[in-house]
Amino acid sequence: MLMLFLQTDSTAINKITENSREFLEVDPIGVGMTAIGMAVVFCSLLLLYIMFMNITKILNWKNRKPAEGEISSIPQTVVSGEVNAAIAYALHMYFKEKHDYEDAILTINKVSRTYSPWSSKIYGLRQNPR
Repeated sequence: MLMLFLQTDSTAINKITENSREFLEVDPIGVGMTAIGMAVVFCSLLLLYIMFMNITKILNWKNRKPAEGEISSIPQTVVSGEVNAAIAYALHMYFKEKHDYEDAILTINKVSRTYSPWSSKIYGLRQNPR
């Protein structure tokens, strides 16, 4: 079993070295490999750019407004001006009460005790076993 694996492995290595020699004969400096690599990268970047620029159009396709000839599934309701004024005034009052204006008086009292287990250095040191 081990001999079969080693034999398969050695033939695979020979084939790889043979392919690399052929590629070295075709493109000795590596300009072709560089051009192919750069082309792949720039094409993928271009594809991603196009996709990201059009993703909003694709996502908004379902939410588009119907044309004049199409019938909308959203019922059109007529609201009077008094109702609109009441809604606007209610929103105005709500947003006005949302802000809480207070006097900005800050008092800072210094605490007299300076010891705290958080600032103690003895807890940060390791004790070596004897």
